[in-house]
Amino acid sequence: MQYKNAAVTVIAPIVFTVALFALWEAACRLLAIPQTVLPAPSNIWAAFLQFKTPIIDNSLYTLWNTLAGFGIATAFGLLLGIAVGWHRAIYAAVYPVLIGFNSIPKVAVVPVLILWFGVGAVPAIITAFLISFFPIVVNVATGLATTEPELEDVLRALGASKLDIMRKVGIPRSLPYFFGSLKVAITLAFVGAVVSETVGANRGIGFLMLSAQANFQVPLVFAGLMALAVEGIVLYALTALIEMRFTGWAFRGQQN
Repeated sequence: MQYKNAAVTVIAPIVFTVALFALWEAACRLLAIPQTVLPAPSNIWAAFLQFKTPIIDNSLYTLWNTLAGFGIATAFGLLLGIAVGWHRAIYAAVYPVLIGFNSIPKVAVVPVLILWFGVGAVPAIITAFLISFFPIVVNVATGLATTEPELEDVLRALGASKLDIMRKVGIPRSLPYFFGSLKVAITLAFVGAVVSETVGANRGIGFLMLSAQANFQVPLVFAGLMALAVEGIVLYALTALIEMRFTGWAFRGQQN
């Protein structure tokens, strides 16, 4: 039964993706949609083959910026989430500030970062960090703050300190929240890096797409989007695998 479920999990997305691209190709050909409006998948693939070197180079550059910002966001978000979830008073005090900070459109911050650090990788890394750390903080803090008071009372009666409860109960219980937030944060990190590259950069997939748009090379723009999609799917899948490795106990009921 488990092998059958695993096969379905692998085959179903492939079948759906192939069908989606086939429908896309057929619609573009039957409706004679111009390439400048919506290129067919075959045209996008042709653009990728023609410009594969700059696409791959700029994709790797964007991937590095994304991973750097995501790594900083993971470390900072985990530490801040533990601090916020440590006590309800800290949670109540800091949470409104985090919401206000997250409400600021990050695209409005990019020009300031470029003014401070110049055109390059640093604004993209910082933007990826700024846009991806919030869900990590919120989920970790929520996981810690939702520990049942009755359980804490029992553990305190058995002689456990606040640190013991946090280390042996709170943090393990918040791991599903943490890894769930990582799967959201990794996609947001890509958004932040690409937004920064489109506002001001001399490299990266966002810069490549902006240059292609200026030259009306719409298939190249879509090829860049596809490259970003592939990178995002791969990193999401890797994060999901790590999640299953460390929090498999939380999904045992779903595997039957």
